[in-house]
Amino acid sequence: MLKVFRYVNFSTSNQFIRGQNTWHKVIMKDELIPPSRPDPVIKKLDNPIFHSLFTPELNILAELFKKRNYELRIAGGAVRDILMGIKPADLDFATDATPQEMKRMFEEESVRVLNTNGEKHGTITSRINDKENFEITTLRIDKETNGRHAQVEFTKNWKLDALRRDLTINSMFLDLEGKIYDYFFGYDDLQRRKIVFVGNASQRIKEDYVRILRYFRFYGRIAEQPDLHDEETITAIKENIHGLQDISGERIWNEWSKILTGNYVKELTLKMLECGIARYVGLPEDPNIKNFEDVCEASKKNNIVLRPITFLAMMLRNQNEVIQLHNRLKLSAFERDLAFFLVRFWEENPSVDALKFYKKILVHWKGNIRNGRSYICELLLCKQQYNLAKELENTVIPRFPVSGDKLKEHVKTARTIGIIIKELKNIWLDKNFKMTAEELLQEVPRIVSELEDKCCYKKN
Repeated sequence: MLKVFRYVNFSTSNQFIRGQNTWHKVIMKDELIPPSRPDPVIKKLDNPIFHSLFTPELNILAELFKKRNYELRIAGGAVRDILMGIKPADLDFATDATPQEMKRMFEEESVRVLNTNGEKHGTITSRINDKENFEITTLRIDKETNGRHAQVEFTKNWKLDALRRDLTINSMFLDLEGKIYDYFFGYDDLQRRKIVFVGNASQRIKEDYVRILRYFRFYGRIAEQPDLHDEETITAIKENIHGLQDISGERIWNEWSKILTGNYVKELTLKMLECGIARYVGLPEDPNIKNFEDVCEASKKNNIVLRPITFLAMMLRNQNEVIQLHNRLKLSAFERDLAFFLVRFWEENPSVDALKFYKKILVHWKGNIRNGRSYICELLLCKQQYNLAKELENTVIPRFPVSGDKLKEHVKTARTIGIIIKELKNIWLDKNFKMTAEELLQEVPRIVSELEDKCCYKKN
């Protein structure tokens, strides 16, 4: 039996979308068209942000498309940002020209085309004046999707391209004369600070399950209240949350880390957990919510910026759970080791001379000392020990003056060198790093004697 998901009447071809780990053919249903504007042109921009986009290279690009009667518009997130008074960091362009038409045009105009993997998806990257790159994507519809990727079909219809996008606020276009094209009321939703899927939420999610995370990411960027979600949208997310099990850890973490650097970190994370996300993203079934909430509230109250992985580490109880999270999300080495460190030392609460306690960790640190300092400071920020974190950040630990080679002259068995260096570092720390190599080496006979006594004691 065929199941209808897609709500459009603009294509004469059938489309396919994902069901439960299978492909399902979808028949177009005219009566299920989502609401859209009769006239998509809603306003014309004439402001400094818009005009600042026009570099000499963009003007050249615009003339090339105009010369051949192709439409060229700014698409997606850049339009949203401009309407919010933010100059976009990147510009994505859409056009009714096909990739082959663009390549032919650029060749005729002696414009360099960069070799990228985007052409099969309709994206051509041109380089103007050997100074600025422009990614231009042909209007398209999703011919097939599997919840992760899409096979596309090119179209000349701007409304169809807008329909395939995830959220209404990301489905607008801006032409180079300043006209805003809004087919599905994205402008209205942006003014109301509402995050709404284009058309049917469940269908948009089934096309690419990472859109669940994109919903929460943009909620954190746009919404004015932490918990004013549309219940139908949350229901659609709950019903489809299992789809995240087939999404790569890298894609999940790319979106999730942005959620954890936006607004409402605590509220959005709890809502995601309520939707059942934990088992699909590497978190334990019973994460440490209390710890997580305490750190969220303290960091917000004191305006402290924590790393995204830190918030997740606060929900973990042991290093096995860190390994589970890392295996799922494919964290960077820095993020993985920071999570290990936070879990390992969370319960440590030195009652006397805390600064010395953490200096000792640094003195014995194996690996990048800058990373070690960062890990300790992050831990102290989580514990709300802000002055101690600042003091440690400013602490200069000199290079340890005794090397293994120097010790070889004073030690009979090489296997004890590591133990002796550890003891010497403790002495060095006790003397506030003031001892020279010669002074430290004078301690070696005593340390060796004590080690020998311990060995004898164990033998007896």
